[in-house]
Amino acid sequence: MATGRNKRFLTHHGYGEVKLSRYFALYLAMVGWFVLGFYLYSGAYWPSSCQPENLLEVYGCSSRLPQDGGGWREAGLLTWLWATPILIALEISRRINKKEM
Repeated sequence: MATGRNKRFLTHHGYGEVKLSRYFALYLAMVGWFVLGFYLYSGAYWPSSCQPENLLEVYGCSSRLPQDGGGWREAGLLTWLWATPILIALEISRRINKKEM
């Protein structure tokens, strides 16, 4: 049987306060993520068979990025493009589930 000695804060059961530094770190990470996406997008080589002009075309053409000798930047952009909506959906899902609890 576990005693209270193993817990650092006996009154916190997984729901500690969110301090200002955590919000700062979260927003700094989000800004860094979008700067990374802009950096990858601005230097990526798009194949001649697909030159995107809007956001839907970017996602449509993204599967062709690694083709035609695409390098690390194109592979990174492909990963970034498809990871971003998933991360946003996970955050929305987390917030919706939090309200139901």
